Amino acid sequence: MPEEVLFETESTQDRAAIASYLRDVADRLESGEAVTLSAGDQSVTMDPPATATFEVKAEREGPAQGDGELSIEFEIEWKEGASGEESGDLSIE
Repeated sequence: MPEEVLFETESTQDRAAIASYLRDVADRLESGEAVTLSAGDQSVTMDPPATATFEVKAEREGPAQGDGELSIEFEIEWKEGASGEESGDLSIE
């Protein structure tokens, strides 16, 4: 199935700014509101269902020896028109 990118942006931010973006998304999810992403002339509104698949991934990309690039990725995924199912416990410390 082909993937269609609806919105994408990348910028360097300090930790406090990143936390603020994540907190804004968390607040909207918790209150059941849609999430609108906008940057420049791009904008998309997503309305996750009450339950969705939540994926957390920690990665290291690069050569086996030497410096690589580290990342923490958070993804919320659902099928259009579906309500989703709960499963698994995640702990973030």
